[in-house]
Amino acid sequence: MLDFLIDVSQQAGAYLLSQAGKDLFIEHKGRIDLVTHADKVSQEMIIKSIEKRFPDHAIIAEEGYNKSGKEGFAWYIDPIDGTTNFVHGVPMFCVSIALYKKATPLIGVCYNPVTQETFYAEKGKGSFLNGKRIQVSATGNLINALVATGFPYKSKNMKKVITCFFNVLSEVQGIRRFGSAALDLCHVACGRFDAFWEMELKPWDMAAGVLILEEAGGSVTSIEGTDFDLNSGNIAASNKIIHNNFLQLL
Repeated sequence: MLDFLIDVSQQAGAYLLSQAGKDLFIEHKGRIDLVTHADKVSQEMIIKSIEKRFPDHAIIAEEGYNKSGKEGFAWYIDPIDGTTNFVHGVPMFCVSIALYKKATPLIGVCYNPVTQETFYAEKGKGSFLNGKRIQVSATGNLINALVATGFPYKSKNMKKVITCFFNVLSEVQGIRRFGSAALDLCHVACGRFDAFWEMELKPWDMAAGVLILEEAGGSVTSIEGTDFDLNSGNIAASNKIIHNNFLQLL
């Protein structure tokens, strides 16, 4: 099943790469929340492949597709995580797909077609990048930590978002905002970043990256420190070593 998921992700990614730099039909889901024709075609490709092989599984996808299923299996699909980057030619976007059984992640894949990096994990089997096992960093102090975050398109609680940003900025080596939560989680998983947090995300933004990070030895909770909930919209992720101190800043 993992090979199938990697293949599906890479096929969708190849299509996205073929569209990069072309004139794109762009719509607005919100004032600054974009969707393109490429998002929709990528999603259709992925859904068609999954439904052919697993017709009884549920599918939850970003661009307005929600299908119920049997036996608790559910696929979470983000056909382009980082659509704004994609539109502007910034090479930080990916195809993100995960399979869950009820609340348990089983398989996750994130593929960046520009860098040709495929991050993937299976429950209990570790995390990998292009076939090589990855693990989180060994950074032990916040002042040496490079962390990532993102900002919601529209928030009723922007004061809290900015307060968290200020608190973290004051105590870490640096903050990056790359515009793809899925890739941010993968970059924590392979040690490029030491931590990541964000609020008001959707399940498909996090579903694959969470498993990849956990299987690489990292920690994932809510920003309040409670157990992570895929539907809660907020996440705090780290290399585990700095997690408690990181939570105190949030």
